[in-house]
Amino acid sequence: MNEPEHLALVHRWLRYAREDLLAAEAMLGQQSFWPRHACWLAQQAAEKALKAVLVYLQIDFPRRHDLDEQRNLIPEGWQVKADHRDLATLTEWAVESRYPGDWSDATEDEARITVQQARAVWNSVSADFAQRGIDAEHAA
Repeated sequence: MNEPEHLALVHRWLRYAREDLLAAEAMLGQQSFWPRHACWLAQQAAEKALKAVLVYLQIDFPRRHDLDEQRNLIPEGWQVKADHRDLATLTEWAVESRYPGDWSDATEDEARITVQQARAVWNSVSADFAQRGIDAEHAA
């Protein structure tokens, strides 16, 4: 893959992450919403933001939803790695928000906390890319 194609792919990952995050935040602003949907979109936003970093660095990543595993693949020197040492709670929503199981349904408070955590991951990733001359907020 040549450099323009590589950067286009990074931008696409960033755009998908941003769209998922904005959708999760928009849900929180609704009078009525399903918290599990906001939790799932937030988890997806964080996952795609981390994977955008890995794509940028040309690091292969497993096709799993473990955010700590993905973060651990990012080398030192990236703010997102230093700022988010434990993403296990956010990782849980990859499954618990999509399927019924032995767990209770997501609450509005959990949705708000989850979306805030995903926003923090996005902000770190966005800052990391800004240092490298990439505007994550406007990635097309």
